[in-house]
This record gives sequence, C-alpha cells and structure tokens, in this order.
Amino acid sequence: MRNGGSKRQGAWLVEHLRQGLLDGKFKLGSRLNEVRLSEELKVSRTPVRAALQMLAGEGLLRHTPNKGFTVREFPVSEIIDAYEMRSLAEGLAARLAAERGLSDELRQRLERTLAEGDAVLAKRSPAETQRAAYAAVNEAFHNAIFEAAGSDLVQEVVRLCQRMPQASAHNVMAFELEDVRKRHESHHRIYEAILGREPREAESQMRQHIVAVKLSMIRSIRKR
Repeated sequence: MRNGGSKRQGAWLVEHLRQGLLDGKFKLGSRLNEVRLSEELKVSRTPVRAALQMLAGEGLLRHTPNKGFTVREFPVSEIIDAYEMRSLAEGLAARLAAERGLSDELRQRLERTLAEGDAVLAKRSPAETQRAAYAAVNEAFHNAIFEAAGSDLVQEVVRLCQRMPQASAHNVMAFELEDVRKRHESHHRIYEAILGREPREAESQMRQHIVAVKLSMIRSIRKR
C-alpha cells in the first residue's frame, strides 16, 4: 500500500510539474531548486528529483551536472513548425486509416477512448486532475489512428515532431476547458470519417484538429 502511495505521489508530481512548465509558471532559463520545490509541495527531495529527471528526459528541462535542472527555452517559431509538420503527418495517418479500414479491435479501442474522453470532460474534478486524465485519453486516440494507418514512416515523422514537448499528443497545454471540449468533439468527427471510409474528410478533419490545437497553444503563450 505504501509503495502504491509513493507511485501515485510520483505520478502526481510529474504531472503537476509538467503542467506548470507547459503553462509557463516557471521562468524560461530559470533553475528549479529541489529543496524549494520539496518545501512548497510538502514532499521529500527524492521524488522531486525523480520527477525532474523524467521531465528532463522529455525535453522540458535541461540537466547540467553539478548545476541542476533549468527550464528549457523553445522558440515559438520552432513550436509552430512542429505543429505544422504534425498536421501533415497526422492528416496522412487519418487518410490511410480511412482507406485501409479499421479492424474490430481498433474500432473498439477508438470508441473506448472517445467514451472515456466524454466521461473525463463531464466530471467536475480539479482542472489539473481533469487535464491529466484527458492527456492519457488524447494520446491513446492518436496512437490508435497511427496503428490503423499502418505506416512506420508516418509514426517516425510524428515522433520527430514530438521531440518538441509542446507538440506532443500527451501534453495538453493550459487551454480553457471549452477549448479541450472542442478538440474532443473533433475527435468524434475524425473517427466518424475514418469509420465511414472517407479518406479526404478524415485527412481534412485531422489537419483542422491539429491546427486548432496550435492556435490554442499560441493564445495560451500570448496570455503569459
């Protein structure tokens, strides 16, 4: 039980710090002090350091031996480029999925992620909890479409785009809840186009979806 509690605490710490970084709560280029963070969050230094190491692995932090962890700076132009490339690659993935059709297993998986997304967004839970839960659903939806596309090359291009952490399907930026609901509604439209074997519509819907996420990200950055 104690081990399960420490795992939950570690997962919460990673998500809390990840969202803080994505939301711009930490100054770009600033050093994250483990002692100060552990005092503010009322946890020991060990899980804080483990969380910082994980976020450095994701690319959100830079680790320098003997100096610690600092917040990485990402030029807005490069974040936008990553979204543009992701739009093209994921649009192609949706088109291929519609052309090739869905297996029963993938159809059920996509319907399950849509239902889970509906449930998450219907709950009145804290924003951070809601966003963390939806991030997992969002990633699962996109991954299922990559699998349906059956293209290793498309997946490799998307992986390259996601080296920019802000462009990863797992990282749900600090959008208003209404923004997230609109993005989830577009998931339903993408799925309907793929299920209906409408390649052009599936590609168009997916590209519009990624562009809408990009625009929401730009609005979020401008508010900081």
